[in-house]
Amino acid sequence: MTEQQTLSPATDYEAVRAAIRFLSDNGPDEADLGAFARALGFTERQLTDLFRRWCGLTPKSFAQAVALDHARRLLAERQSILDTTFEVGLSSTSRLHDLFVTHEAMPPGAWRNRGEGLAMTWGVAPCPFGTAVLVLTDYGLAGIGFADGEVSIQQAFEDLRDRWPNARYSRDDAKVGPVAARIFDPARWDPAQPIRVVLIGTDFEVSVWETLLQIPVGRATTYADVARRIGRPSASRAVGAAVGKNPISFVVPCHRVVGSSGALTGYHWGLPRKRAILGWERGVTSGA
Repeated sequence: MTEQQTLSPATDYEAVRAAIRFLSDNGPDEADLGAFARALGFTERQLTDLFRRWCGLTPKSFAQAVALDHARRLLAERQSILDTTFEVGLSSTSRLHDLFVTHEAMPPGAWRNRGEGLAMTWGVAPCPFGTAVLVLTDYGLAGIGFADGEVSIQQAFEDLRDRWPNARYSRDDAKVGPVAARIFDPARWDPAQPIRVVLIGTDFEVSVWETLLQIPVGRATTYADVARRIGRPSASRAVGAAVGKNPISFVVPCHRVVGSSGALTGYHWGLPRKRAILGWERGVTSGA
């Protein structure tokens, strides 16, 4: 029996993640969606309804939204998406769908001391991409990771904790729940109540993460473009490493950075989730 014939997803995201893998392997035009839906325990109509409920798109539209040719078209729209974004500022219509984030960078000592002296609260909450693991400080949101069938909550927490091992941690799901709701529910993206994040890293990493915050929902840019934007045009590889170390997934949108060809490159929490986030965001912007 094949892997896809034995799947029995427990949540919407698990079903969507399995479908993303299938559609990624087979392409939106070649995939036998009916057969795959039946392997998941759905009818094709039920799987289509699930996608519509989850991201506002059909499975085929979703697959096309995260396909290589679509990313290439996005990148071809402007010589530099980031330049365009900086020029139009908040007048960009796609910015209306964004998270309205305010941020500050912690003094370099907080990073050098690996979080010593910081009190951090962590907890879990449901989100469209599995279970979100959040880390909060008095300064703002410091981390977002994800748990699912392959990564446990404890493993996701330890991934974030290991970035600042000398901080003090306490778990409080009730405290992080309202923050997660504001992050993952587009209806609650309100400029009057921005999400406050704190960036804890090297000066170079923080400059990269600040640049990522300028990429609007539904758009993409390249590592080379980010490197040029921060004044380090030859540092694409270092930019890639900094993007990979971004601790605040989704809010600091490292998922919107792709290869120069438009190919979706690695993502700390898995390429299926990167595709899921990009497709979900396409649904958000398509519903405008």
